[in-house]
Amino acid sequence: MAPTDRYISENTFFVRYAETDAMGIVHHSVYIIYFEEARSHYSRVRGADYADFERSGYWLTVAEVHARYHAPTRYAQQITARCWVEELKSRGVTFGYEIVDTASGKVHVTGQSKHVCIDHQGRVSRIPDWWASVLAADIPKPPQG
Repeated sequence: MAPTDRYISENTFFVRYAETDAMGIVHHSVYIIYFEEARSHYSRVRGADYADFERSGYWLTVAEVHARYHAPTRYAQQITARCWVEELKSRGVTFGYEIVDTASGKVHVTGQSKHVCIDHQGRVSRIPDWWASVLAADIPKPPQG
């Protein structure tokens, strides 16, 4: 379930025929692509375009991806891919996802992906401050105690 305490981007689109199997159901592997599109959309709307991140000398390499399939999604169905930052560390970030039916809000798939920041030489690196500050702004601060 998507959190209610942080920014969540939403990107709505129709399932394309090429994304489905012979039964007209979205192939399980396509959801990882939907996650990627949701993540890219999140970055763009938050002013931290991933293309700019790459041009600055870094990549976010995928360390883990998890998907939980709740209900099938079908050809021509309008869906919304939701994305948010679950956790931000100095060298990595975890994104959360929901793929839902746009009209009903029914959840079809949930998941998360963990990423490690590397430079273009392949060395693990700190996430640049300018990019981390955008992501950090969307995560609730723990209470001071």
